[in-house]
Amino acid sequence: MQTAVTLAPTVTIRSNSFDPAHTEKSVLCLEVGRDRLRLLVQDAGGRALCLEDYAFPSLLTERPLTSVLPDVFRNHAVLAAGPWQEIRIGVNSPSFTLVPKPLFRKEYAGSYLAFMRGSSLPAHEFAQTHDHEAEGFLSVFNVEHQLVDYFSEVYPLQPLRYVHQISALLQATADLDRHTLTPDSVYLYFEDEYVTIIFRKAHKLQYCNRFGYKNVQDLVYYVLYALDEQQLSVDTVHIALYGEITPFAEAFTELKRFLPHLSFGRAPAGLALAADFNDLPDHRYLSLYGLGLMSE
Repeated sequence: MQTAVTLAPTVTIRSNSFDPAHTEKSVLCLEVGRDRLRLLVQDAGGRALCLEDYAFPSLLTERPLTSVLPDVFRNHAVLAAGPWQEIRIGVNSPSFTLVPKPLFRKEYAGSYLAFMRGSSLPAHEFAQTHDHEAEGFLSVFNVEHQLVDYFSEVYPLQPLRYVHQISALLQATADLDRHTLTPDSVYLYFEDEYVTIIFRKAHKLQYCNRFGYKNVQDLVYYVLYALDEQQLSVDTVHIALYGEITPFAEAFTELKRFLPHLSFGRAPAGLALAADFNDLPDHRYLSLYGLGLMSE
C-alpha cells in the first residue's frame, strides 16, 4: 500500500484574472516526465495566466508516473477544473525521431522508433505521432498506455492532444526564428543531464538532436561536434540558451570558453504572458511555452 504524499510546486504563477470555475474557453498545457510535472493555462485569447512546476523527489521517481500524478491532481484547483477547450500534453519520453512527410507511413510508426532505439517498443508502450505540417515532417515518439489511460480517466470526453517535448521546442524555436534577423539560429535547451540542440537556417530546420551527458566536458564536446557537423563557426555563431541553466552554472562557464556569442534566450513573442510572469527568467520554460503555441 502506497501512502499519498503532498507535493508543493517549486514555482507558482497565477494571475488574478484566472477563474478555475470558467475554463470552457481556456487551454490547459501539461508537460510530464519521469521526475516532473508542469502546467500552463491560457485564456480564450491565448494569454498565459497560470504556471506551476513540480519536481518529484527521487523516492517518488522509483514509482510509476501514474502512481505519483494523483498526489498532485488530488484537490488541485486548476488540474481538477474543467471542462477545457483543449488539453495539450507534452510527453518527455526517451525515444523520438523526425520523419519527412513524403517518407512517413502511419503503419510503420513503431518501426521508425525501433530502428532508432535498436529494439522494438515494449508491450506497455506505443508509437504516437505529431504532424509539424508547416515544416514538412512528423515527430514519432513513445508513450505509455498507462499514462494515456490515466489522462483519459481524469479528463473524460475532453479533447486531449499528445506531443513530444521536442515538438514543443521546435514550435517555440520556429516562433523565435520568425523574429530574428540572423540567418543562422542555434538554440540549446538544458534539462537534467540532457541538452537539446536545434539549428535553423534561413528559417528552416536543419538539425535537431538531444544528447545525454555526465560532465561539462562531454557537454562541450557534443555541442562543438554538432556545430562542426553543420559547418558553423564557433567564433561567429550566435547561440541562445534555454532551460535549466544560469549564468553561474559550470556548463555556461565552460561553453563560454569556446563559444563567445552565448546569450540567454527570450520568451517567444507569439505567446502572450500575463504581467505576473515578469519575474520569471525568460529562458526557463521554453518547452512549456512551446505547448502554448500549438494552437490548431
